Amino acid sequence: MRPVSITDTTLRDAHQSLWATRMQLADMLPILTKMDSVGYWSLEVWGGATFDASLRFLDENPWENLRTIKKHCPKTPLQMLLRGQNLVGYHHYGDDIVRRFVLAAKRNGIDVFRVFDALNDIRNVEVAAAAIKESGALFEGAISYSVSPVHTLDGYVEYAQQLKELGADTICIKDMAGMLTPFRTERMVRALKEQIGLPVHVHCHYIGGMAPMNYVKAAEAGADIVDTAVVALAFGNSQPAVETIVAALKESPFDTGLDLDLLFEIAEYWEDVRRKKKLKRGITTLLSMEVFSHQVPGGMMSNLVSQLEVQKAGDRLSDVLDEVPKVRAEVGYPPLVTPLSQIVGTQAVLNVLSGKRWAVVPREMKDYVKGLYGKAPGPMDAEIVAKVLGGDEPLPPEVRPGSLAKGTFAEAAAEIGDLAHSEEDVLMYALFPNEARSYLTLHQEGAEKAVFLSSEQYNTVKEEASVDVNQIRELIKIVELSDVNEVVVEEAGTKVVVRRGGVVASVAAEAAPVAAPTAGEPPGPVAAAGERPASWKKVVSPMVGTFYRAPAPGAEPFVKAGDEVTEGQTLCILEAMKLMNELTAEEPGVIREVPVNDAEPVEYGTVLFYYEPLG
Repeated sequence: MRPVSITDTTLRDAHQSLWATRMQLADMLPILTKMDSVGYWSLEVWGGATFDASLRFLDENPWENLRTIKKHCPKTPLQMLLRGQNLVGYHHYGDDIVRRFVLAAKRNGIDVFRVFDALNDIRNVEVAAAAIKESGALFEGAISYSVSPVHTLDGYVEYAQQLKELGADTICIKDMAGMLTPFRTERMVRALKEQIGLPVHVHCHYIGGMAPMNYVKAAEAGADIVDTAVVALAFGNSQPAVETIVAALKESPFDTGLDLDLLFEIAEYWEDVRRKKKLKRGITTLLSMEVFSHQVPGGMMSNLVSQLEVQKAGDRLSDVLDEVPKVRAEVGYPPLVTPLSQIVGTQAVLNVLSGKRWAVVPREMKDYVKGLYGKAPGPMDAEIVAKVLGGDEPLPPEVRPGSLAKGTFAEAAAEIGDLAHSEEDVLMYALFPNEARSYLTLHQEGAEKAVFLSSEQYNTVKEEASVDVNQIRELIKIVELSDVNEVVVEEAGTKVVVRRGGVVASVAAEAAPVAAPTAGEPPGPVAAAGERPASWKKVVSPMVGTFYRAPAPGAEPFVKAGDEVTEGQTLCILEAMKLMNELTAEEPGVIREVPVNDAEPVEYGTVLFYYEPLG
C-alpha cells in the first residue's frame, strides 16, 4: 500500500462536463501558479472538446492556450485527452495528421497523453501510440468502461494487455458514464494490477454518486492515481471534489499528502469565478441517478436536452431515454463516449421525433454500422444493418479503419495557404477547416481582417444578383466581425442572404414561387403555390436543421426536379445536432419540385420536396 496520486481535471474535463467548455484562458491565468504548486501527478488541461470550443465559441487559439498554461505550470506534467485516430475531432484523420498532431502537442507542452477509443478497438490507437512513444511523452492507455451483455472483465484485461504491447506506461479505467460501482472497481483494479502490472489510473464521473466510494475501493485494490476537480467544478456530471478525496484518504496508507488549506484557497478562487460568471455547480438529480438504468453519461445527457430544446421537443426526453438503450443494443452495444454517444443519442432523437424508427439515419451512423469507426463490441441487428447499409458491404475485418481516412497534411497546407503561419495552424485547419479558416482570417497579424469569398460564391452573386459583389464582401465582413449571424439584402427583385463563415447562403428572385433550379436541371411541371396537382405528395423536414441538396459543395444534387427515385434513395442531407442526416424516399416516385434553397435553414415540417408517386 502506498499514497494515491491525484490528477486535477478542472481545466479540461470538469469545465467541459459542467460549463460546456466555456472556460476562457483569462479565467485560468490568475490561479495557475498556485495549482502548479499543489503537487498533482498531472493537470489535465487540453484535448477533448477544449480544442474546437476555443475556436467555435471563445475566439482563442488552442495551441497558444496550451503554451501559456505550460509557461505558468512548469513543475506539473500537463495532460491531454486524445481520441485515438479521432485526435480531438469526431471522425478519423489520416495517419500523417495523427502523427504530426501528437508531436506538435508534445512540442507545445503536453507531457501525458491519455488515449482512448470509443469502441476499445486497438487498431484506432496504434498510430497515436507510436507517435507518443516517438515524442518521449508518457502514454496512458484508457479503457472505455461500459456495462452490457458483451462487456466483461476478461475483455477489459485483454484490451489492457493490447495497450501494454503498444507501449502504454499506465492504464486508465475511463468511467465516463458513472457506471462503476465500488466492488466492480475493486475487482477491475485488482485484475489489472495482477495481470498487466502497470500503474492504474481511475477516472470516474460523479453523476450517480458512486465515484468517491469507487476511489476508496480502488486505493485498497492498488490503484495509483485518481481524477478529481476543484469543488467549484466538481460533482454532478464532473469528477469528485479533490478536497473530499484528500480529506477522505488522510491518516490512511493512501494519504495523498496534499495541503487542504492550499486546495481551499484555490477553491475560493474558482468559486468566485463561478459566481461572477453565473455558472452552474454540479448536482446529482433523480435523472442523474437513473444513469444506472439508461446509462446515458452526463455530457451526453446535456447534449440530448440541448438537441430536444432546439427541436422544440423538450417534453420528449423520457421517450428518448427509453429509445437510447434500444438503439445501442441494435448496433452492438458501443460504449456511450464521444463520438459514439453523440451518434447513438442523435439516432434515438431522430427515431422519436420522426415517429418512424430508423427512417432518418445520420451519415455517421451509417459509417459506424459499416465499420468505419471500428469493430462493434457485440453483434448488430441484421435487419437494422441491412436497412442502414442498403446494398453497401461492411468493412472487411482485415482493413484498419484509420487507413481509409481522407485528407493529408500536405493537402490541408495547400488549401489553407498563406493564412497558416505554422505547422500548428495547418493542423488546426486539417481538424476543423471552417472554424480554423474563420479564426486565422480574423487574426492575421498586421493585416486588415480579410473576408473569404470563394470563386463559386463570387460567380453565383455576379451572375444571379444585381447586388454589387463588393457590397457582398462588406456584408460578410460585418457578419464575421460582429455578433450578427445573418444579413439579408434585397435589391431589384433579388434577395441575398449572407451568413457566418463567408457563405452566401441563398440567392433567389423575390417573385419566384420556388427556388431557382440548379444549372442544367429540368424545371419539371412547377405550379404556382396552392395550385399543385392533387396527386403530388410532400416530403417534410422531420427536424430543425440546414438543408443540403448535394453531398458536398460543388457536387451534383442527390435529386432534381424530374428525377425518378426509388424507395430508400437519398433525397438530401439535413445537418442537425452536429450530424449529417440523410433523408430518403419512402416510396418510388418522380420529384416534381424542390421548394428549398441549398444550405437554407429549415424548421420542423418545412416542405423540402414535392413528388408524384409511381404506380
